[in-house]
Parts: sequence; C-alpha cells; structure tokens
Amino acid sequence: MNIRQTVAFAAKVLFAVAGVNAQPIEFSEQSKPFVSVNAEAVVLKNARIIVGTGEAAAERKSILIQGGKITAVGNTVPVPRGAEIIDLAGKTVLPGFVMLHEHMFYNANDPDWFIQSTQPVVFPRLYLAAGVTTARTAGSFEPYTDVKVKQYIADGRLVGPNFDTSAPFIEGYPAQFLQAPELETKQEARDFVKFWADQGMTSFKAYMNVKRSVLKAAIDAAHARGLKVAGHLCSVSYEEASDMGIDNLEHGFLLATDFVKDRKPDECSGFPLARFMELELESPEVQALMDKLIQNNTAITSTLAVLARISATVNPPNQAAIDALGHGAKAHYLGNHARGYAQALSNDIWERAVRKEMAWEKAFYDKGGLVVTGSDTTGIGGTVAGFANHELLKLLVEAGFTPLEAIKIATINGAISMDRQDSIGSIETGKNADLIIVNGKPDLNINDITAVETVFKDGIGYDSKRLIEASRNRVEN
Repeated sequence: MNIRQTVAFAAKVLFAVAGVNAQPIEFSEQSKPFVSVNAEAVVLKNARIIVGTGEAAAERKSILIQGGKITAVGNTVPVPRGAEIIDLAGKTVLPGFVMLHEHMFYNANDPDWFIQSTQPVVFPRLYLAAGVTTARTAGSFEPYTDVKVKQYIADGRLVGPNFDTSAPFIEGYPAQFLQAPELETKQEARDFVKFWADQGMTSFKAYMNVKRSVLKAAIDAAHARGLKVAGHLCSVSYEEASDMGIDNLEHGFLLATDFVKDRKPDECSGFPLARFMELELESPEVQALMDKLIQNNTAITSTLAVLARISATVNPPNQAAIDALGHGAKAHYLGNHARGYAQALSNDIWERAVRKEMAWEKAFYDKGGLVVTGSDTTGIGGTVAGFANHELLKLLVEAGFTPLEAIKIATINGAISMDRQDSIGSIETGKNADLIIVNGKPDLNINDITAVETVFKDGIGYDSKRLIEASRNRVEN
C-alpha cells in the first residue's frame, strides 16, 4: 500500500469509526434486503423515548433524523417536505447499544486446543439485529478480516455495527491461544502498537501472560495515538494495570489476581477463583481496589452473559441463539452445556461465584465506578452475537441494577469509556441517529428488550427480524 492509498484508507477508517458517511451508502444486492428505512429525512412520532442517561422514559415524543444525525427531539419537530413519517405509538425508542467486549469469532471445535472460528458475515448481522450499533472487538485472531469487515460495512457491502476493531492480543509467553502473538520486550510492544494502528486498528487488548513492562509500553504507545487499551489480565494485577493507565478491565472482579497470596510479579499463577470466593465485599482490600479504579477512571467491563453461561444454571440455553448455530456448532454447544449442567448440580461454586461477581459490579457502580458491558462470544459456546447482548442486560437487572441503569451501562457508559459521548450513546440533538425501536417497554420490563423491530444506524433503518432469519443455522465452528 503506497502513501496515497494509506491516507485514503485511514480516512475511510476514521469516518467508519465516527459513524459518518461522506456520501450516501450504495448497498450491495446482499445488503439491500435488510434495509427498511433509507430516506433523506425521517420523522419518528408518538414514541416513548429512553434517552439513555438514566432518566425515566418520556411519552409521545418525536425525533427528526437528517443526514444520519438526530436534528430535533421534542413534543413536535419540523417535518421536511418528502420526509418519511413513522408512527411509533405504543413503542419505545432507545439509543443504539455501545458494547465494548464483542468478537467476530466463535468457539471452534478442536479436542486439544482452544481456537476460534471467525464469523465475518453472520455476527455483524446478529449484533445489528439486537440493536448493537457500536461494537469494540476485544482482541482479534483474523485482524485483516476484521478491518476489511469494518470497511465493507462502511461501503454497504455488508451490514453490521460501526466497529471499533482491536488488534491481535497483546500477550506474552506462553500465549494462551495458538492464534495469539508473544511479545516479550518494551520495544516489541511499541512496534506492535504502531504496526497495527497503521493498519487501521483503533483499540488494543492485553492478555493473561503479558509482562508489566510490556503492558506499560503498549499502553503509553496506544495513548500517544489516542487509542484505548483493555485487559483480560492475570500476570499483571488490576491495581498495577490501573496505575499504568489501562482504560478497561474485562470480566469484572472475578479475574483479579490482586488478592492471590504469594503472587509472583509477571507470572500468571492460575485462575484466582478460590481466593475470590474467600473475599468479602466489605473488606478493606476490596474497597481499596475499587477506590483505586475509580480514582484512575478505570472502567470495569461486565461480561455476565458468558460468565453465567458457563455456570449452566444462571444463564441457561437461549433457544433463539441455538437456532442460529449450524449443525456442528449446535452439537458442540449442547454437549458442553449438558456436561456443565451436570457439574453445576454437583458443585455450585461457579454459580455462587457469578452471583458474587454480580454483587461486586453493582457495588462498584454504586460507589461511582464506570461499569460498561459486552457479550464476549466465547466460553463453552452458546454465547452468540446479538442474543447474548440481550442476555447480559437481563443479567444486569438480575444483579440489582434497574432496567434504566442497565440500559445506561449499555449505551452512554460505553460511549463515555470510548470518549465518544458527544456523538453516540444517548438520544440527543446533534448525535448520530443510532436508535433501537422496541415493541414494548424495556425500562419497565427488561425482557421486552428482545422485541426489537428496527435498528437505525447512522440514520438508516434495518429490519431486525430479517437479519435474524438470514442468520439461522449460519454460525459454525
């Protein structure tokens, strides 16, 4: 790629990240069937509106959409000549979801190794069908595929969210995945960040065996370019990473190795479940860690859908998600679930751990911590794009959050964490027209969140049911 091509590509990537289309999208023949609203001006009238910032729903409001933006919200709005008018009486409009731990891959079925299979067409469709309009891919195994998918969506050749694509994992030796790199020096970390940022990646994710010096170098290099870093950590403690300036810590507090006795620096000593179960939320060390994260503005990313799915009892199989699985993936998941359910009946430690994690996330939020969320389409399978995003909202409510708080976490909180609250995350004049139309009242009954009819992204409406139907039996491992 020469300099001119690189500049042009970078500009296209920036437009895609910002949710801005320099010119109208020309949808491919494969994409056109999913587009239900595509007009220069659209008026949504008589709607219940959930702004996304935590306040109660407003009744019988109207929204004017022009040029991909929300240009007016109120009891009445101007109606431009030729505008498409959609009456939403009895329906609710909420902001498009901003999800910060998504993937374009799914569990592959290998008896010896934990590897992943990329789903570059079906997962973007399912995310969008659920109302996810902005999605961060938390680590990549096929980075060139991910960047191309983002570009194809911006061009109308595929449909899906506006992706914030993450580079391959910032991982040390030995890497947890065959598909992950192994970075051992600060210079390797800096070179890694530079290379992948130049390829169009807009965020990074550190993983379990990264050394402290490597992580710090990567964070500094990413921040110098205005890019974010999340971490699924083990060899580095939450406190250490927070003091380095990491932006997000993934999977809540269950993975924190801060409290592991005789922990050796730069070494992952294994899953800290036993130590987590010994700790009390009110203990000084737990409260001090939460205070540290709040002081450093380090967000906690809740991934309850995948954690609870592993427990087999807290988040049982979702039939709608199973219907999206191909034959092999379906058999793989149902077999894993049967084994997990049998274990759960004989030993409830994981269910108790998930319940404890729920309580800690709520306590962190109540103290003033920034909680964001994402589905994490991994685990034992069955955590499928889109469907799992709805599951996690229900689980947040089960954890003690109100439905409005859960929606806030999935919308404006994600935008705040990405420093994009001026353009996405709530229904306000001047922001991107990223909206979800729901046939129900999810602020009163979170189960209504599954009744999505239309999803607007950058002012274009997509038919949720068509997207789901086109994805049946398509997810394969």
